[in-house]
Amino acid sequence: MKSKFISSAIAAIFVFAILALAPAATFAQESELQVVDEVIAQINDDVITLSMLKRESKERIDALKQSGMSEQEATTEVSKHQPELIATLVNEALLMQKGKELDLANEVEAEVNRRMLDVAKEQGISTIEKLDAAMRESGVDPVATRQTLRVEIMKQAVIQQEVDRKVFFGLTTDELKKYFQAHQEKFRKPESVTISEIFLSSAGKNEAEVKARALELVTQLRAGADFGAVAAANSEREANGVRSAPQSKGKVGTFEVPNLREDIANAIKNVKAGGVSDPLRGNDGYQIIRVDERTPGSTTATYNENQVREAMTMEQSDKKREEYLQSLRNESYIKISENYRAAVAPILKLAPEKTAENGASTTGEKPEKKKGKLLGIFPKP
Repeated sequence: MKSKFISSAIAAIFVFAILALAPAATFAQESELQVVDEVIAQINDDVITLSMLKRESKERIDALKQSGMSEQEATTEVSKHQPELIATLVNEALLMQKGKELDLANEVEAEVNRRMLDVAKEQGISTIEKLDAAMRESGVDPVATRQTLRVEIMKQAVIQQEVDRKVFFGLTTDELKKYFQAHQEKFRKPESVTISEIFLSSAGKNEAEVKARALELVTQLRAGADFGAVAAANSEREANGVRSAPQSKGKVGTFEVPNLREDIANAIKNVKAGGVSDPLRGNDGYQIIRVDERTPGSTTATYNENQVREAMTMEQSDKKREEYLQSLRNESYIKISENYRAAVAPILKLAPEKTAENGASTTGEKPEKKKGKLLGIFPKP
């Protein structure tokens, strides 16, 4: 994708129609251009086509179906939000263009490779090539998966560099201290818990039997059975295809209570150290959670500059990100097809001249390109 400002609009993508051979083995003497895709929006030198919109819509329909919606319900829901989806694709195109302008492509590609390698390691696969083969065998396109990752990581990289980092490091000492004084409840150390688990999978099993087995184990544990031994013998949690409990004895780790998954926090809310929860139903089975240790939270707020910066950045990020996207839109040539303009333009808050038939940039100038690096935003406290 290029980042140039151009004044002409692209109305459609054309290809030459391939005509059937005539009986005399000659091509027909007349041929014509046929429209094979419709351009919905032009963003600088890039376009969003109808086929792209259909592909994105299908992905969202499939996701809604997986959450329990019927085909008709999912299709209706996605169709209802089509203008928002087009606006999202416009913003995505702008962020991808900006990422290339900032020379982030190499860093992004390295991050894509790192994440794919992490997946391979988690699955006990030794090389990326073998991971690609395994994905194809499972019906997953590794090329499409990489592209999806590439787009998401690029968007995050641009937002972090151009928005979040600038907010984070732009806060003054006075602003930080005033915020800390006004929001001390955010900087009190919360209660933490150390937990272990026994996991019983329900995949391919009679759920009632799995639940009954979980209740039986809870009874044994509350009667004094050793949790580590029971976990080693029964827990079905796996790592790289191998049961992990024989080595870990079911130990999970230490967590601040506000950061726990809501259902887990509720399950252990009244469980004292050394106690176990009732069986907790999850998506793929039942968990029995033991509270190994509880550490009370602090009633005194502690000032840590990086933590205050992070809290303020998170609080301001939504507004600042939208302001940044609006600035990208204001600086770009954006033309929405007439069929979609009335619904999409207000969402993007495009100026009238941006949606006019001759909606070229009034200056015709390109923004100065800048170089950047993909850096983490929040230093560790």
